[in-house]
Amino acid sequence: MFRDLEYQRRVTDALDAWLDALKTRKATADQVAALAAQNPGLNIPIPDFPAQAWSDLHAAGKLPASRAGIAHARHEDGCSRPVPNAVLKVPTGGGKTWLAISALSRIFGRYLGRNTGFVLWIVPNEAIYTQTIKYLKNRDHPYRQALDRAAANRVRILEKSDRLDARDVEANLCVMLLMLQSSNRANQETLRMFRDRGDISGFTPPESEQQAHQALRAKIPNLDVYGGVLLAQVKDSLGNALRILRPVVILDEGHRAISDLAHSTLYGFNPSLVLELTATPKDIAARSGRTPHPGRTANILVEITGRDLDHEDMIKMPLNLDPRQGTDWRATIGAALDRLRQLDAAAERLRADTNRYIRPIMLIQVERTGDEQRGSGHIHAQDVRDWLLSAGLDAAEIAIKTAQQNDLSNPENQDLLSPTNRIRAIITKQALQEGWDCPFAYVLCSLAASTNSSAMTQLVGRILRQPGAQKTGISVLDECHVITHHAATSTVVSAIKAGLENDGLGDLVLTVATDGAAAGPGATRAIERRRDFDKTEIYLPRVLAADGAEMRDLDYETDILSAIDWRGFDPAPIAAAIPENARPPESQLQRITLAADGEELVTSETIAANPEILAFDPVHAVRMISDIVVNPFIGRDIVTGLLAALRERGFTDARIGELSGLITDELRKALDAERDRHAEVFFKAAVQRGDIQFRLRLDGRNWRMPHTTETTASAGSRQMVGETGGPLERSLFAPIYEADLNTDEQAVAMHLDGTSALLWWHRNVARAQYALQGWRRGKIYPDFLFATHREGTAKRIAVLEMKGDHLQNGDTNYKREVLCFLSHHFSWDNTIKIGQLQLVNTGETVDAALIMMNEWPTMLPAYIEPAISNS
Repeated sequence: MFRDLEYQRRVTDALDAWLDALKTRKATADQVAALAAQNPGLNIPIPDFPAQAWSDLHAAGKLPASRAGIAHARHEDGCSRPVPNAVLKVPTGGGKTWLAISALSRIFGRYLGRNTGFVLWIVPNEAIYTQTIKYLKNRDHPYRQALDRAAANRVRILEKSDRLDARDVEANLCVMLLMLQSSNRANQETLRMFRDRGDISGFTPPESEQQAHQALRAKIPNLDVYGGVLLAQVKDSLGNALRILRPVVILDEGHRAISDLAHSTLYGFNPSLVLELTATPKDIAARSGRTPHPGRTANILVEITGRDLDHEDMIKMPLNLDPRQGTDWRATIGAALDRLRQLDAAAERLRADTNRYIRPIMLIQVERTGDEQRGSGHIHAQDVRDWLLSAGLDAAEIAIKTAQQNDLSNPENQDLLSPTNRIRAIITKQALQEGWDCPFAYVLCSLAASTNSSAMTQLVGRILRQPGAQKTGISVLDECHVITHHAATSTVVSAIKAGLENDGLGDLVLTVATDGAAAGPGATRAIERRRDFDKTEIYLPRVLAADGAEMRDLDYETDILSAIDWRGFDPAPIAAAIPENARPPESQLQRITLAADGEELVTSETIAANPEILAFDPVHAVRMISDIVVNPFIGRDIVTGLLAALRERGFTDARIGELSGLITDELRKALDAERDRHAEVFFKAAVQRGDIQFRLRLDGRNWRMPHTTETTASAGSRQMVGETGGPLERSLFAPIYEADLNTDEQAVAMHLDGTSALLWWHRNVARAQYALQGWRRGKIYPDFLFATHREGTAKRIAVLEMKGDHLQNGDTNYKREVLCFLSHHFSWDNTIKIGQLQLVNTGETVDAALIMMNEWPTMLPAYIEPAISNS
């Protein structure tokens, strides 16, 4: 934040230009005012110097282009004097506090011509208040050091209850923090600001000098007084002191002070200048009523965008979205925890290489937090905490932040950036709002995205800030992650867009990536269907599970993993496979020493394992297999059986402790293979029974091909052309850009486009498009979809997965088998309830296959050949 940033220089340059124009115009206005005072009968109009200065900037082209044609909004204080007002539009994470500090130095030095005076710093809520006062009171913090430099080390940081003497203001730069609601005259807190106080002194004349009181009232008519009309005395109150001082006002989150009452109260303090900082400035339209106002536009002096912040490494982008559609929230949080562990590993590598400390933190949004709401069927904060404890986190690594409970206020948790702090997961409902700032927050796991999208919208901004405002060079640590539970992707994306817009990052909305896919640097745009297919409806079968009489998308956790019965599992074969002479992994320690001649020597030594930790921990082992064996009691039985089998072979407890890592790894491998075997058997049997179906259904529960797709290529990018040099003829969408396909994919697309048997083809680019669920967790996203047809034959739709030559592995074999199995069991489902809308059975067949990239020149023609040979 304290680096020399280009966009911050733009802000300060704009401030300098505005203050210079103000100073020039104000000097002229003051001369006219003096002349008018000497000649009251001439009715000489006093120039509106803030409006004139604004016009000067506009004429010089120094205002944002987006505000062209928008008139300057006049603001008056409680004595009807014009008040200079400007808005700095800076997104969340852009260092608004630092910019405010820099602005104060310029306002006092460049405009007011002094380094003493009074600043009223208004913030919107307690979180920002606490944070700002902490920074400004800390003499070692860069914020306070910058103020000290501006005021020659004569700075006083005040709160509204502190003693205030006029001599303090004359000799120091006094900065008083005030919460927005405290400056609203309608509430009880503000009424106290206008009470007579014995510790507010030096601003009003002595009580006995009645004429001086009358003169002060004549000069500043909006002062509060007590007593009668003839003997009225100005109160020694904080409110009156502010009106006399004419403070410079810093208004943080200025878009919150837009009501008539807040505006009149703020300007009723008779400020000499108001500088607003906000991510989302608002123009207020004129309203009718008892006290109508003419409307107020935001006087935006400078406009910083999200891309400016991204260019300066201030924020984590892209934002990766993984919307989980399963019904088990534990699986969703498990996926989020896995992502957190990946980040932890990357952070450890970063620290080892650079000594830069980052401790990734996960924010978890739940549905309920109140003690009385537990057990209501909603996802509760305590239930999530219990699950995290069972997953291996300890109590010190978990914090709950709700209206009833705030673990972050505990002394050990107040500095989340400290290496001694242990927090890794923060559970909340919607308590982490504006002002909460922790750049170590990387993952947002929203378990309530479908029920409380507005809270998720607010939470998105909490994971955007880049630690230290500096990229790490490790992609996973330079991005942020949102994982959601059982919410429609469109709903989540809309909430994320709203969250970015609320934080002033609306220009980054289109860099959101879904399902873990990295976002490109440019905005996406839509590509329409080719005219020949504009009216064509294309349906593909989904993998569905029977839920009573209804069919729904197959969910791996709910329908497959939970169906595996681990009771009676015999771990003896695992124990038998561990050799008696197995050796535990050796730890290597690199030592750098100096030889006698002073040259460096690097020696590698084998360090024996610490005997104090050579003990097998069954609880830890159960946690390590909890993603496979969900039931911890059954998991414990399996681990106990494995230990018993090892002891029967003669393994001592000490020996088992030595091999604990190896034993746990072998257990996971065996269970993983057994899970997949059981899942495959269950899946195939369920397909045979009809409990899982791969069918085109007459009731319309199919996947429908959209009428638009998206590309990140610009309109001027190179388009693919056919073999004759003309445009492609059979692509479902047009145009097709070379940038959207790699070289191999372009070759496949060219072959498909030149095949006369094809009706259409489509590159299934976005992972949010067509997908198939098999008996393993991850979905299969085919690369190409196409339809073939010859006269006298049924239409044939092909689902094709292409694999690079280097990716021939177990996963490849699995995908090939799933696609082949589903193809063999495809059919039309002709059952439909009476009264339901239905499709017509047009007799299409659907085939799915996997082809290696080095095989496609021979395999793909043979795959298409049946459509040709049947003609």
